[in-house]
Amino acid sequence: MAPEMSQTLDRGLEVLDVLARYPSGLSVTELSGELNVSRTIVYRLVVTLEQRGFVRRTQDGRCRLGIACVTLARQIQPVLRDAALPVLRRLADQIGATAHLSIIDGTESQAVAVAEPSRTEAMLKPARPVGRVVVERGVAGRAAVATRTSNRNMRPGWVVSGGSATQGGYAVAAPVLGVEGLEASVGILSPVELDTGLAGPQVVQAATDIARILR
Repeated sequence: MAPEMSQTLDRGLEVLDVLARYPSGLSVTELSGELNVSRTIVYRLVVTLEQRGFVRRTQDGRCRLGIACVTLARQIQPVLRDAALPVLRRLADQIGATAHLSIIDGTESQAVAVAEPSRTEAMLKPARPVGRVVVERGVAGRAAVATRTSNRNMRPGWVVSGGSATQGGYAVAAPVLGVEGLEASVGILSPVELDTGLAGPQVVQAATDIARILR
């Protein structure tokens, strides 16, 4: 640990990070094991975080993330949107399809920024991502969590879906990599079939550009 860091604060943030991976919650003892820190220290951290609303304990003693985490998470969405929109607009115009940035929220992916191409065919209505989609059911979610799984080094670097009813069109998505604490993806959605050999690398580049802005 760097000498300038606060060990107590760092451990408190670790508690939140671990609880974020366990939606059903953990007991103080289980948290202690996950963090490799004494149960007494973890208990004090949990009580402090609970007082501030960042942790809540259920009747059976399990610890879960608190409402204060939701409040903070909502505040970051405008930051993500402002950073992503210029890149998404460029991507949408390059491919002629709706571009979006999606983040993981629990077991679902959610589009937080959307850009449509400035010009579309008169007879075609632009496809738009739906509000929330279970991670496994959409390319945006599958791409965003790729770093959790054996797909960490997925080739060719993007995920494809053809005409999914859930997504409302043909989709390509790539993960936003290297931004600490963020699971997100950049995707495109089109009412017509896409040339993935052409669109895929452009989506990957857009995801790389957004990651660079957010670091």
